[in-house]
Amino acid sequence: MTSTMEVKPRAGFREVPEPNPEMELLRFTTAGSVDDGKSTLIGRLLHDSKAIYEDQLASVKKSRINRSTGPIDFSLLTDGLRAEREQGITIDVAYRYFATPRRKFIIADTPGHEQYTRNMATGASTADLAVILVDASKGILPQTRRHAFIASLLGIRNVLAAVNKMDLVNYREDVFLRLEQDFLKLAAQLRIAHTRCVPISALEGDNIVERSQRTFWYEGPTLLEHLETVPLAVGDSLESLRFPVQMVIRPDGNFRGFAGRIASGVLRPGDDVLALPSGRRTRVRGIVSYDGELLEAFAPMSVTVQLEDEIDLSRGDMLVSPEMGPRVSKRFRADVVWLDDTPLEVGRTYMVKHTARQTKIRALQIQHRVNINTLEQEPATQLNMNDIASVAFESHVPLFFDPYSSNRTTGSFILIDATSNATVGAGMMEGDLFDHLGQEELKGVSTDTIHRPVEAHERYERHGHIPATFLLPKRPALASKLERALFNQGFEVLHLETELSPEALVEAVRVTQRVGAIAIYSGEAIDAATKTGLVAEGKHQLFDFSPKREDANDEEVFRRALALADSLRVAKPQDG
Repeated sequence: MTSTMEVKPRAGFREVPEPNPEMELLRFTTAGSVDDGKSTLIGRLLHDSKAIYEDQLASVKKSRINRSTGPIDFSLLTDGLRAEREQGITIDVAYRYFATPRRKFIIADTPGHEQYTRNMATGASTADLAVILVDASKGILPQTRRHAFIASLLGIRNVLAAVNKMDLVNYREDVFLRLEQDFLKLAAQLRIAHTRCVPISALEGDNIVERSQRTFWYEGPTLLEHLETVPLAVGDSLESLRFPVQMVIRPDGNFRGFAGRIASGVLRPGDDVLALPSGRRTRVRGIVSYDGELLEAFAPMSVTVQLEDEIDLSRGDMLVSPEMGPRVSKRFRADVVWLDDTPLEVGRTYMVKHTARQTKIRALQIQHRVNINTLEQEPATQLNMNDIASVAFESHVPLFFDPYSSNRTTGSFILIDATSNATVGAGMMEGDLFDHLGQEELKGVSTDTIHRPVEAHERYERHGHIPATFLLPKRPALASKLERALFNQGFEVLHLETELSPEALVEAVRVTQRVGAIAIYSGEAIDAATKTGLVAEGKHQLFDFSPKREDANDEEVFRRALALADSLRVAKPQDG
């Protein structure tokens, strides 16, 4: 039987307004430690703002599960998964939508359990504001610090600390003021721009939508009033054009366009643009969208761009402002949230997805890991699940990026395990590994230097050391140990362990010298003529540890080789 009865929101002082395309949209996320009451808060917010439909409310009232002391368990309004309702926890990110006469909202209800930190990072990645709950009876917990830190890493400028469960501490002002002071101190450490603390009780409804008389000492806005009035940032701070190409569209011989989503800036017909990585300059001939031709397009619109010249562009390439291009580098620093059970390992190859470009990448060095409890930096050799660290990376091909603080789109990436295809990490880019260079040199990377042959000193600066050759004939085990040690220290090193003819060995050394790498030879003993050829190639960077000349044991040779390698550095690795 088909019902014709129209299901409407419940009547009340706040009617759900008709959709208004011009109304501001606020995306916010909720986070906090386990049992802080995130789902209850959202359920109460939706209920008290009259954004719950009658059939939804009736379903919750009939549920056999009710962990609250009242007639309604508000957390059930958001816990959509059966496992969530049965266990009383949030597992997945639950998105909810509602509106008031002032503003539209998208809520991301994220898990509190540490094992689901990845979901919190996902929900917060597009948020304008973060609501972080603090249990008034427990205070600020490590997971609360973790979520606040992730919010700051993800560039969320507005944070609302909802001090929940005030009913459990008899609505005491001194408890709230102490927790407010603790959270404001944490926010200052994390450089969060705007922070507001509100005393609430999600269970009883205090200061969610209506002001509570039980907190008569509190004169600030309710939670919903703050959500309705907090100023929204207008996009990222970067105003220069960034247009990653997602697809080349050529339906016939008369049309050739490049489809993508504008990451920042404005596009107009006639504008000069620079194509990366080719370095070719051209002009915009036309802009096409689903609605037809446009006279102007801006972030975050998805459009198809036609250019005046036939230039080579493909997926992963980028159109940018000629006056102020992005960083172009294979080596960069990034803050990383590690999301996988298998640790991140230095030197292991992963896949990176950055804008529309996907390529191989490896971690060169974990510069420091953040201690969530103290927010201090500490050394680390690997990252475990939910660790947050600053990591130096090298990608297989150059990436075109901006600091995450300037542009969320071009400054972020995800790491993918090449075997399982699982997302294992999320990164926010800080800058390339050559920030000590002047601004003029950085600007030249995308234009002037792109057509200039790579010089030897540039390779040495990139690798951080000059080339050399280590001769360890008939010591393959020692050579492998030395290769691994140098590799872990960031050297470009190659172990020539296969048997080579004298001519092939000289040629191999010549190639490694030209690319600025270190060669380690461990084959059979070589004759005097071959050594002469190697001396001519290696000059003063040839280190001979042949048995006839070296009576020391393997451990002594290993230590001496490491010391000699350290003398090859042209610049010490940066710590931050």
